[in-house]
Amino acid sequence: MNSKPIIKRGLLTTVGYFLSPLSWWNDLYVNFPIAYGMAWVVSLIDKQIFAVALVVSYWITNIAGLIMLHKGLSPSITNSITKTKGYRKKIVTDLIISVVYTGVIILLLHSGFLKLPYEYFMHKSQ
Repeated sequence: MNSKPIIKRGLLTTVGYFLSPLSWWNDLYVNFPIAYGMAWVVSLIDKQIFAVALVVSYWITNIAGLIMLHKGLSPSITNSITKTKGYRKKIVTDLIISVVYTGVIILLLHSGFLKLPYEYFMHKSQ
């Protein structure tokens, strides 16, 4: 019996879970730092698109997580599990939480609390 596909699916499922909106509690430690890093790299090209890149990168990490989770679990899940109302309600709830997090990110960007890494160390001259 070959255990490589099982290990591969397990790893894919685990990483997908941590990136997906299903692990809303992990956004601060995984999704946001990845999104911030991606936005910083994009800002090296044009720093004016940092905010947009941050939000887009955050959503990319969530979507990538959902895709990885789906790919990892697809061989194991039956249609009866995915068609239950509880499952759909959980997905909707988790997506709403992601939208709320996106709003928080936008507010933090707009307030000036979130900015490019080097801007934290620059002093404003008056």
